[in-house]
Parts: sequence; structure tokens; C-alpha cells
Amino acid sequence: MSREVKVPEVALAFWLVKVAATTLGETAGDALSMSLGFGYLLSTAIFGAIFVAAVAVQIRARKFHPAVYWVTIVATTTVGTTLADFADRSLHIGYAGGSSLLLALLLASLYTWKRATGSISIETVDSPETEAFYWTTIMFSQTLGTALGDWTADSAGLGYLGSAAVFGALLAAVAAAYFFTRASRTALFWAAFVLTRPLGAVVGDFLDKPVSDGGLALGRFAASGALLAFMSAGVILFPQRAARRAH
Repeated sequence: MSREVKVPEVALAFWLVKVAATTLGETAGDALSMSLGFGYLLSTAIFGAIFVAAVAVQIRARKFHPAVYWVTIVATTTVGTTLADFADRSLHIGYAGGSSLLLALLLASLYTWKRATGSISIETVDSPETEAFYWTTIMFSQTLGTALGDWTADSAGLGYLGSAAVFGALLAAVAAAYFFTRASRTALFWAAFVLTRPLGAVVGDFLDKPVSDGGLALGRFAASGALLAFMSAGVILFPQRAARRAH
């Protein structure tokens, strides 16, 4: 029996839920590691276990299940948040060093996937092999996004709103390329996918950081709850279907 593509069709609802998921990953990751005092390493282990379990369920499923997919996405954003913070702050790799390393890992993952299967299009994610490449790539992209967001907001001195404006403008440029050029749709998808993560990271920090640090001080748990509700509403109100299989 053939398997259907296991990822959602890319439409506006997908990107809205994706941005909410990446923002939730930042607030929820910080809530566990900092608010509850678990620390970056233990929090990474907890979120990593959730990620592995979610990927296992996702791969075993024979068809696309929106709830399973988005739980797995949130798992990648939370573990990406705590893992990047652990590397940057506990191991003292720094935002620049961490971002460079993670970018190299992301590109290596995409290259290996392309060499092994012939395509990195989401329309081919219909087998355990391609799903393994897909989720590995996403894991690197989510972790990279956290490091990039922190780098621009802190090291580059742009602050949360300034960084959000930068990543928002880059996403707008990708959207313009999609509508007005013949650039590779696969390349544009992955560019947008990567950019939504640092956008979510800086927006998440803006929501929960103290006013004295340039945030709104809404609280990590309150912000996480609101984002989870928004995500759930988006998935329910705008039902998603599986992407079409590549021909």
C-alpha cells in the first residue's frame, strides 16, 4: 500500500500556524529552562525525548495527521530553543559561532538529502527515509533560528522589534520572489521555513521579556498558552490537507 505525503500543503494558514509554533517554541522553551529552573541541558533532554517520540509516531502513521505534525513541529522549536541556548550560553560558543555551525549542519543535511533521494521537495516526503531527512533538516533549521534571533536582537543590538522587522522584511522578499520570479519553489520554501524561526524567536522574547529589556512582560506561561490557543484555532478553523505527491 502506498503512503501519502506526510506534510501539509503549503498555504497561508500553514505559515500563520508555523510562525505561531516557532514563537511558542521560544516561550515554552524558556518557561521550562528558566522560569521553572530546569536549566538548558535538562530541558533539552526533556524536549528532545518528546521530539523523538513525536517523530516516531509521525513516521509510523500511514497518512498525514495535522495534530501529530504540529506537535512534532512544536517539539522541534522547543528543543531548538534550549539546545541553542545551551550551546551559546553554557558552552560559550557564542551566537555567531553557534549560528555558523548550525548553518553548516543545515546545508549539509539538505545536501545529503538531495544526494540520497534526488529531491528536497516536501512533495516527496512520503517514506521513512525522506521523513528522517525532513525532520533532521527541520531540527537544524529551528535551532539555527534561535541562535540567529538572539544574535540579531542582542549581539547586533537591533532589539526584539528591530530584529522582527528585519526577518519580516526578508520573508516579504521571499514572498515577492515566489509571486514575481521563477526562482525555485523548493529553495524559496526552505528559505521561508528557516526565516520564520528567528522571527518567532524574537517575537517570543518580545512577549515575555521584562519591559526594562524591551519586552512586554506578558509572562512565558501566559504567552505560551495564548500561542497554543491560536495554533489550535488555526488548525481547526483552517483544515489542512496533505501536500500533493510529486509526479
